[in-house]
Amino acid sequence: MSNELIISATQDGCRIALLKDKQLAEFHEEQDGSKFVVGDIYLGTVKKIVPGLNAAFIDIGYEKDAFLHYLDLGAQFASLLKFTKLVRSKKITGGKLDKFQLEKDIDKHGKMGQQLAKVQLIPVQVVKEPISTKGPRLSCELSLAGRYLVLVPFSSGVSISKRISSSDERKRLQRLIQSIKPENFGVIIRTVAEGKEVAELDKDMKSLVKMWDDGVARMVDANPRDKVIGELNKTSSILRDVLNESFDNVIVDDKKIYDEVKSYIHTIAPDKEKIVKLYTGKAKIFEHLGVEKQLKAAFGQTVSLRGGGYLIIEHTEALHVIDVNSGNKSNREESQETTALSVNIEAAKEVARQFRLRDMGGIIVVDFIDMRGLDNKKLIYNTVKEEMEADKAKHTILPLSKFGLMQITRERVRPQMNIATKEVCPTCNGSGKIEASILVTDKIEEHIRHLFEKQNEKKLVLALHPFLFAYYTKGFISKRMKWFFKYKHPVELIKDSSLAITEYKFLNRDGEEIELAQEKSTPVLAGD
Repeated sequence: MSNELIISATQDGCRIALLKDKQLAEFHEEQDGSKFVVGDIYLGTVKKIVPGLNAAFIDIGYEKDAFLHYLDLGAQFASLLKFTKLVRSKKITGGKLDKFQLEKDIDKHGKMGQQLAKVQLIPVQVVKEPISTKGPRLSCELSLAGRYLVLVPFSSGVSISKRISSSDERKRLQRLIQSIKPENFGVIIRTVAEGKEVAELDKDMKSLVKMWDDGVARMVDANPRDKVIGELNKTSSILRDVLNESFDNVIVDDKKIYDEVKSYIHTIAPDKEKIVKLYTGKAKIFEHLGVEKQLKAAFGQTVSLRGGGYLIIEHTEALHVIDVNSGNKSNREESQETTALSVNIEAAKEVARQFRLRDMGGIIVVDFIDMRGLDNKKLIYNTVKEEMEADKAKHTILPLSKFGLMQITRERVRPQMNIATKEVCPTCNGSGKIEASILVTDKIEEHIRHLFEKQNEKKLVLALHPFLFAYYTKGFISKRMKWFFKYKHPVELIKDSSLAITEYKFLNRDGEEIELAQEKSTPVLAGD
């Protein structure tokens, strides 16, 4: 299986697509200066304690106060508070904990009012980003994630990912980490650490300890709401989590991001530096590699299956509902049961992919096509389980009910990814009436004539919908060729699926968009 990471720079960040065998598996959008990302650690202020919820609301700078439950304080909360006070009063310098005396664990069944007071300053970590009308969800069990390890201050245990099944390997890793971990730090060993040498694990450990030291140094003079430890940007965090032996290419279309990615990979995996490539083509990278078309197909309300069936995906505030339909597949199979099984298996695989693509969370109900055979129902259940084994989000899957419904819960830590696939008419702006779309070609012709003859442009680049692109390039002597014969200047055409069918834009030879004069419609008066 080939894995590729495609990174396209935008005006205020970048778009990131993970392709598996050329098929879109994950999609992320990152904006510059993103705040309240999962993993970020802030110096928060206690705003309100709510005894009825046994929780507190913390101000970390978001428009709504963040939520901290008593169970998320962690057993070593008293040690965290003590350490914070000593650091802020400059009685402790640096982040080492070898000489720090840990406090007793707090009572699991205690009350928030016993631990916190209003306007108190505490370090908190974002574990769930702001979603809908809710502020961030916080925890005081701080942890720092690296490529192979997760460092947990004020702890001492070493735990190993359940996905590492070999008992010999588990013992080896346990022994290695115990020998290199700093005192009063716990460690979680990630799945990708399997088979790694002590030098690689030690390097990852030292980078996490340095991150902690830097955060503690910032905490000394930090103001309330300040971020003291920041998670990696989205690009780097994805590379950290997915970069492995089967990763083939990282393709970037921006020199600055290219240099950042190459530098980061050089740090975490120098042998893989050569997989980073800079894309310099004229067409947009998502367009060139077919990602834009996949986005349009995958994020609509209706998602087609290769075998002829389709999914209808509906989102509500409380849950997500996915309906499986056979479509034109029903005409091909021998029996209704065979048809249902065939479509359901394909739908099960696509449903698992949609969860990751859209980052769907909460309660999800999938309405599969009714089947009578118990073995067939079990097969669908097992297929969904197998497809979701690679899903990093915590999830629970229940077997099909007698009505053909499957209930799934999936951890939600970020807002769901939504991409608009329905195109608003650029002429009427959704009012329901547009000018005749056939006139778009006349307008393009008029703009080309004006730009060449009146504005003396020497070369034009015209970005337009693939349908219009096909119209202008069809035949040996195409419309585009006729423009060259007429104006003696070239017009380069670029396909852009992000444009509506009647949208287009002109670029000059320097790649800058040319502002086109807006045509004013003349009102038709009664009696004319």
